[in-house]
Amino acid sequence: MISEIYDVIVVGAGHAGCEAAAAAANLGSKTLLVTMNMQTIGQMSCNPAMGGIAKGQIVREIDAMGGYSGIIADKSAIQFKMLNLSKGPAMWSPRTQNDRMLFAEEWRLALENTPNLDFFQDMVKQLIVENNKVTGVVTSLGIEIKAKSVVLTNGTFLNGLIHVGDKQLGGGRMGEPRAFGITEQLVSLGFEAGRMKTGTPPRVDGRSLDYSKMEEQKGDEKPQKFSYTDTPKLTKQLSCHIVYTNETVHDILREGFDRSPMFNGTIQSLGPRYCPSIEDKINRFAERTRHQLFVEPEGWKTVEIYVNGFSSSLPEDVQIKAMKQIPGFENVKVFRPGYAIEYDYFPPTQLKHTLETKLIDNLYFAGQINGTTGYEEAAGQGLIAGINAHNKVHEKEDFILNRDEAYIGVLIDDLITKGTEEPYRMFTSRAEYRLLLRQDNADIRLTKKAFDLGLAKEDRLRKVETKVSESQELEGFLRETSLKPGMINPILEKSESNPVDQAYKAAQFLTRPNITLEKLDEIEAIKEFSSKYDDEIREQAEINIKYKGYIEKEKENVAKLNRLENIKIPEDFDYKSLSSLSAEAKQKMSNVRPKTIAQAGRISGVSPADINVLLVYLGR
Repeated sequence: MISEIYDVIVVGAGHAGCEAAAAAANLGSKTLLVTMNMQTIGQMSCNPAMGGIAKGQIVREIDAMGGYSGIIADKSAIQFKMLNLSKGPAMWSPRTQNDRMLFAEEWRLALENTPNLDFFQDMVKQLIVENNKVTGVVTSLGIEIKAKSVVLTNGTFLNGLIHVGDKQLGGGRMGEPRAFGITEQLVSLGFEAGRMKTGTPPRVDGRSLDYSKMEEQKGDEKPQKFSYTDTPKLTKQLSCHIVYTNETVHDILREGFDRSPMFNGTIQSLGPRYCPSIEDKINRFAERTRHQLFVEPEGWKTVEIYVNGFSSSLPEDVQIKAMKQIPGFENVKVFRPGYAIEYDYFPPTQLKHTLETKLIDNLYFAGQINGTTGYEEAAGQGLIAGINAHNKVHEKEDFILNRDEAYIGVLIDDLITKGTEEPYRMFTSRAEYRLLLRQDNADIRLTKKAFDLGLAKEDRLRKVETKVSESQELEGFLRETSLKPGMINPILEKSESNPVDQAYKAAQFLTRPNITLEKLDEIEAIKEFSSKYDDEIREQAEINIKYKGYIEKEKENVAKLNRLENIKIPEDFDYKSLSSLSAEAKQKMSNVRPKTIAQAGRISGVSPADINVLLVYLGR
């Protein structure tokens, strides 16, 4: 037995575990990170990339809260792209390609330099539970480690089963053993468990590819970054490439369907809807003659390539034969075939908003154990679980982000209110207030909260305050400065925008869709003032001017809904006693036990009529 009693034990050192351990330790909790392999801390198990649509916003939010994912992503980036720039700013999403080995190395170094954080290499096979409260863990070596709280972030390791064609291997990742014992114990304690599936594509030798037959995808000319801190900006970037499958590829893949665990009944659990395997794509979208693949480098110094879009559990000979028919892949050498993996998860309706389980006190779940997919979703949950585990053992208030405050808040509320039967992935469409939850203002939304918690240092708060005041200065100048027709009309005509015959304020021109601050800089008086500010300040001022009406409307909607968020439902409320509630509403609300009327309204199967019944009963 290890004699030390920890405040927080985090089980698993993937993206959720790393953020949970960092948050708890940085807040002052004596923290232990237990992992089966110290060499795979912060491993990118699937694609070598961070961010993307809606996921990039989560990484920015983690950074604004004092988490590490954005910093690590910046330090290991090999390419940066801002996605969706042709759409409005609510949709802009940062994404990096990353050096896989450097990413894991930077995570390990960051954690080793975090005070209050210890490490232990072993598999946790059992929790110590006394009087419905977790008090520690037992490892496969029989070592007991006591703790005041435990955060489980087991990823795909709980009874993980790898499929390649008709071959099956027990494992949590290729070449790594699965974890067992925890699922069985939790089920015996009354938890409901399920199975999910995910998959990964082949890794190939970049020296065997002919890139001249592919379409080059360069990074942004002016690469930005994730972190609001002074992380390094990219000065050189590696290109990705795009290539397409064809009918021949599809025909070869179909030859292997009878040996595919997806189609012969071996795999019965659900995989991610928005990241299907290549065999699933050609089966579900049979009318399509080609599918897009992204050829992604794994790092600065390696020849290994990730074939994004070719996730597969088909036999390895079929995968290789089909890949050789892809342009540029004629002589491909495969480092590792794609595979599918099935693993245990626990439907997240069994959790509170803090990610603490309802059945066992001081036990928290974060990441794929909750049915999510993606590094970013896992990391966001890890951050919140780590904060709340610390707060609980130090008798501090719960820390909860609301749906109008962060994508992380949307993610957790969706999970615990609606549950999920397939791997949950975040999209901008899931956030009803996405214009307020932009990637550019995550620091303005969240850094003060992180500072109040003790996670963000004072210099970060001052930086945010400066950003707000400077963008307001620039915005004020643009709202007050008049531009005469002779000054502005040449710019309007070049932009195919209607000329004017009298003076208007600069801000009024910025509300036109094809007029930007960069174009207004052609006017000397504007440039002289606006050039004092960096790109981040300029962008903030421009967005606030362009979308002012929409932003204010969204804030009004938030205020209306928050009135329902403030109507609390007693924790022991007996829904079954209300005869006017529908049978489905009684069942779902008894299961989820919503804290507020607003949360009750978000439960699938609960109708507006059911909400009215509750409001009447609660005297509203």
